[in-house]
Formats: sequence, structure tokens, C-alpha cells
Amino acid sequence: MSLSEKSRAQSFGGTTRFYTHRSAVCDCDMNLAVYVPPQAETGPVPVLYYLSGLTCTEKNFIEKAGAQRYAAEYGLLLVAPDTSPRGLNIPGEDDDWDFGSGAGFYVNATVDPWAKHYQMYDYVTKELPELIAEELPVRSGPAGIFGHSMGGHGALVCGLRNPDQYASISAFAPIAAPSQCPWGKKAFTGYLGEDTEQWAAYDATELVKRAARDNFSPILIDQGEADQFLADAQLLPEAFENACEQAGQPLTLRRQPGYDHSYYFISTFIGDHIRHHAEILNSN
Repeated sequence: MSLSEKSRAQSFGGTTRFYTHRSAVCDCDMNLAVYVPPQAETGPVPVLYYLSGLTCTEKNFIEKAGAQRYAAEYGLLLVAPDTSPRGLNIPGEDDDWDFGSGAGFYVNATVDPWAKHYQMYDYVTKELPELIAEELPVRSGPAGIFGHSMGGHGALVCGLRNPDQYASISAFAPIAAPSQCPWGKKAFTGYLGEDTEQWAAYDATELVKRAARDNFSPILIDQGEADQFLADAQLLPEAFENACEQAGQPLTLRRQPGYDHSYYFISTFIGDHIRHHAEILNSN
């Protein structure tokens, strides 16, 4: 298992790189984008993982968010994996934009035919960090994780389930209570089956309600008030906010007037999010 570099370009003193590798967990080739900051030339740096949303590939964030300038400023290595396995000829994998290709939902599928390849939770939390640690100049110890929409859901779930692995968590317009929204119900039924107890393991709102620990990493969320999916009840930030309040989970939920669900929104506030992670990661 090793990274095969496809391309790189200099950016803010560091390099933006695109890789492919064979994933044992997903049993297929997977793609990812990486930004290596200039500080990595003199020693290992903290790593920050970004999980993208529905229909995205590994390219959307690294090309549109404007994150490199802030990662270079704070000395963070960024890793942005693809959102699902691809090109596996699974019946129905390309039929819907919100299920199958580009829509792995960061779960370990248990329902056939998805179970063989759609193991995105283990890919993100186990295989990918091991690979990054082996091949890139990252510091040992906790990482940070953030994401957008479906990827915001993934970041919250990965972070909440693995507090020793992720010291910092944030999200842009996350699908915050997937068991209660149409996107989540469709994905969870297709990947996990009808048992809603299995769903709870991948629902940030349920995870916060059931958390049993003393130390909580503060979470930052930005939500655009003009987000079309907010009006469609796909995101449900208020459900997560209420659960955090009841559980004592520190949360800063910023509602941003006029902003939608796009990368224009993400690029506006990306500096705040990288600063949030840098303050925590660089203090460890």
C-alpha cells in the first residue's frame, strides 16, 4: 500500500498534490488530494482531514475552498479524500446523485452489494491515517477533521466517535441529524438496512446524546441562512445544537445571513475554520 503521485503544483510556498492508491479496506483504487505546507520541509506538521459533500470528488475542496493560503500560514498538512469508491460496476452505483458514487456517507456498509467496497468510515479513520503517517511528513498525535454537508456529517461522526484520534472538529452546513432527514434515511437504509440502532452509530446528534466522557473538544459549525437545503430540512442544525446543549458539548454554531450551500460560502469562512484547528493542533 503506497501513494502514487499523479500531479503536483507549487502553492503558497508548499505543494498541492494529487495521489491515487490501492485501498485494501474499500478493495479498489482511491484518489485523494493533499496540501503539504512549507513548514514540512523542516519537520513533521499536524494533519487536518477534510471530507467533501455529495457529488464531490477529491478535487472540489482543494481547488475551490482557498484553503492552501491558511494551511501555509498555520503549518497544517491538508488531506482531502474522495467521497466514495468509483467505477465498480455495482448495479445502481451511478443512478442517483445522492446515493452510490460520490455519496458514500462515511459509513461502513453492511448491506450487499455495497458492503464489499463502501467501507468509508474505516477508510477515513483507519486506513488513510496509517497511509498518510507512513508516506508524508505529519506529526504523530491527534489530527483535526472537518467537512461540508455530507462531509460535515462525516467529520462530526468521526470526531465524536474517536476523541483520542481527532483533537479538533468543525463543519460547514453539516447533515447534522441524518436519521431524521431524507438524504440520511435513503443512504442509511441502502447501506445499513432498516435497523435504526445501526444508524445511530453514524448520526452526530445521536452520538452527542449518548456520549459518556469528560473531555469534549469544542466544535465549530457555520451554517448559511440562505442554504436551500436548510429550508428542505436536510441539515437540521437545531437538532444537533439542542443535543450539544443537553450533553454539555461545547459548540459554536454561527448562522451566516445570506450565504448558501456552495463553495462561495465555504471559501468565505475557511480561514476561521483552519484557525480553529490550528489553535488546537498547534497547542498539543
